Amino acid sequence: MQIPVLEHVNLEPLVEEGIDYAAALKSNLLFASIGKEKAAIVSKEHLSAALNHKARIGNSYKTYMLDSESFERLRHKFMEIQTSNEFEKMQSNASEELIEAESELLEFIQNSQNLLSSEESAPIIKLVNSLFFQAIKKGASDIHIEVHERKGEVRFRIDGALKKHLDLEKSVTTLVINRIKVISNLDISEKRIPQDGRTQVAISGKTLDIRVSVLPTYHGERVVMRILMQSESIPTLEELGFAKDTTEAFYKLLNHSHGMILVTGPTGSGKSTTLHSFLQHIASPDKNIITVEDPVEYNADHVNQIQVNDKVGLTFAAGLRSILRQDPDVVMVGEIRDSETAQIAIQAALTGHLLLSTLHTNDATSSLTRLMDMGIEDYLLSSTLIGVLAQRLVRKLCPHCKVPTMLPKPVLEELNLDEKSVYYKAVGCRKCDFTGYSGRQAVGELFTMNPEVKEMMKKGLNDHEIRQIMKSQGMKTISDKLKDMMIKGTTSYEEALRVGIMDE
Repeated sequence: MQIPVLEHVNLEPLVEEGIDYAAALKSNLLFASIGKEKAAIVSKEHLSAALNHKARIGNSYKTYMLDSESFERLRHKFMEIQTSNEFEKMQSNASEELIEAESELLEFIQNSQNLLSSEESAPIIKLVNSLFFQAIKKGASDIHIEVHERKGEVRFRIDGALKKHLDLEKSVTTLVINRIKVISNLDISEKRIPQDGRTQVAISGKTLDIRVSVLPTYHGERVVMRILMQSESIPTLEELGFAKDTTEAFYKLLNHSHGMILVTGPTGSGKSTTLHSFLQHIASPDKNIITVEDPVEYNADHVNQIQVNDKVGLTFAAGLRSILRQDPDVVMVGEIRDSETAQIAIQAALTGHLLLSTLHTNDATSSLTRLMDMGIEDYLLSSTLIGVLAQRLVRKLCPHCKVPTMLPKPVLEELNLDEKSVYYKAVGCRKCDFTGYSGRQAVGELFTMNPEVKEMMKKGLNDHEIRQIMKSQGMKTISDKLKDMMIKGTTSYEEALRVGIMDE
């Protein structure tokens, strides 16, 4: 009998009444829908066991063989469903008993044992561990667990975009959230107010810090877990993907012994990573580097890090004041949020410290107006600010499945792009987990405070006018860099549009 072979497919599990999935799974026999047809799925490696089991249960579905990767993907989905089914059998009041019975999980996490060694623990623990493991394997930065009216849902943020991971029963989601609260030392009985905590997990020998935020919503609590990086994970400026001329300009700025360097951009644009990359570049035994952050996102070597704690009055401003009494050479402030922090930062830069920080502005030049709005005098700005980097993170097209595409003529005209160039669009394949994108690259525009800019500020030109003059003198904007990426085939028009190719 010739079994049809399917390759590089992403099938969804078929769950039907009357089939013992646990037994079928042991024999490596899976089920899926292919179009409108119900199918039994086998793999070359376990063919005879699967066919024997199919014959034994008298299943009449047509048999298909998958390549090993596609089969593994489908098998994992079945295992997740099976784990969920185990939970469903538990009584809804079992959550307290579970937490009592599994108090060893607290020790297990606190002793930082390897998550993968807990094969025999309760299914609830297995699922939470599996979420961490899958998130790391897929390169996710955040895990979102949320509750809807009838079900729960887990999503991962991969390369800046949220992607659905699996659905859970509503009662199971509550157990999972309770489990996460226990390992993060949060109050499991408090479901009415937001809570924040931290936990550590060990996966494949690597210890990871995880920041946990729990928020009550209409249908129940939702949890977001941010996976924080260790110092060895901090990329260099070259690894971030900035253009060579931009990185060389950074290095020149970082040679200054005093002054202020700002990184701007929206939330999630990689500002903290770039700042830590700067710090790792200049860190040395003869420098005292102190940071005040909210939260401490990287556990960095050779850097003294202070965590903001508003409850006890340790704000950015208070932290920064204290730092200046600690004889620092380089100071990093996580974010300039208010005029008090801005004033102290300017004073620090004036009194011989190199100060690095971030601001929420859309482009490099508008940081001038933003700081002036916070009450900083223009003459102070022109004497302390060395440079501003505005940055974004752009998803790169998967090299294995991107295909050439035609862009509409109005789009080409508006962006002033060449009709003869070849542009690409995302498709999706097994290599990129069917997203069409693989990895991200930082793009940035660097605005340096040269004597000309200082002169323009003296004349009272606003940031828009300064920007136009700087562009006419050859400053490459984020929009220009996105066009370059499209021409090189590194990213798609859709991604460039999302990031801000229209923001001139």
